[in-house]
Amino acid sequence: MKIGNRDFLDTGKTYIMGILNVTPDSFSDGGKWTDETAALCRVEQMIKEGMDVLDIGGESTRPGYTMLSEEEEIARVVPIIESVKRRFNIPVSLDTYKAKVARAGIDAGADLINDIWGLKYDDKIAGVIAKSGVCCCLMHNRKEALYHDFMQDVAADLADTIYLAKKSGIADDKIILDPGVGFGKTYEHNLEVIDSLSELKVLGYPLLLGASRKSVVGLTLDLPVEQRLEGTLVTTVWAVQQGCMFVRVHDIKENARAIRMAQALLR
Repeated sequence: MKIGNRDFLDTGKTYIMGILNVTPDSFSDGGKWTDETAALCRVEQMIKEGMDVLDIGGESTRPGYTMLSEEEEIARVVPIIESVKRRFNIPVSLDTYKAKVARAGIDAGADLINDIWGLKYDDKIAGVIAKSGVCCCLMHNRKEALYHDFMQDVAADLADTIYLAKKSGIADDKIILDPGVGFGKTYEHNLEVIDSLSELKVLGYPLLLGASRKSVVGLTLDLPVEQRLEGTLVTTVWAVQQGCMFVRVHDIKENARAIRMAQALLR
């Protein structure tokens, strides 16, 4: 898989997607990186610590979030994407589910679209991705956590997403799948989907796990957001063991070390 100008090999290596929320209200780091100078300093630090892909988000998707207009979201993310691409040689992902925002982000230099609705919110976004030729990370999500057979339903939902992608002309080697920890799932569902990551490999696409600092960690350990690093590291090591190609995390240095140790043991 090629994201931007970098090749990512599906040979047992787990890569790090680093989170940069340019939002005032994200659940973990809202308001920290909304200033362009602060954002660029953070990106430089993350690269030094071992980040492989940068994921920029302009709209918080925490529970109870307020949806932004397309114009507001574009105004937040495009200047940061442009500045990052001018200054750093790193693949950039844009976290959005809106076609107009995706198009603006791609024009600004984004190499990947990270869609939390798996192409099912905006019926135009698949075409935008296909026409541009960029990669995409397509996440499992539901409006309500209602399932008949949880893992079978998750796999079926992701298969529907894959169908939409292929129907629109998105190439197989441009697709990453995300099981959607924290989205359309109960606490028990979140534990189960993490535990069952390897079951989703039968779909035939690279997997990304995004569990960093999320409620499944907080509820398990009874800890606030700022104390969820150790729990996150366990999910990262588990992702390595289950063959995930990517983890999406806030704390780069610590997760990079955990990945290196886990990979050494597996070898």
